[in-house]
Amino acid sequence: MNRRTALVGAAALVTGLTLAGCSSSDAAPELKVSGAFMPQPVGDMAAGFLVIENSGGAADRLTSVTSPLSDDVTIHETKNNVMRMVTSFDVPADGELNLERGGNHIMFMKLKQQPKQGEKVSVELHFEKADPIKVDLPVKETTYNPKKQ
Repeated sequence: MNRRTALVGAAALVTGLTLAGCSSSDAAPELKVSGAFMPQPVGDMAAGFLVIENSGGAADRLTSVTSPLSDDVTIHETKNNVMRMVTSFDVPADGELNLERGGNHIMFMKLKQQPKQGEKVSVELHFEKADPIKVDLPVKETTYNPKKQ
């Protein structure tokens, strides 16, 4: 009986590994952006916020952001009220990356112009696996916060 149980267990393990191998090769990130906005800047810096939803079976990473608004666009995290630049953000499989006020965000330095409320700022999001995604950030009032609307 123990030998039979061991053989059944081994067969189940091999089948599971084979299936896992097949499914992981088919898995890919499927990214969609929502809730994008930029509060109207008051100086030569600005921030951008959005949500990247991943409905795919594989994780990805946001590695950089580019924009005609600035040659110096970086991604920042905020922990314990301290902001610091990071090289990437995880976009989990079947999950989301939320760039929001008081948390992780896009930072634009040395703006080439001052976008005004009602205008849009174009950005391109670059990922480790997925193709780049172009997004327009509507410029909102300086104090805009979608959670309080």
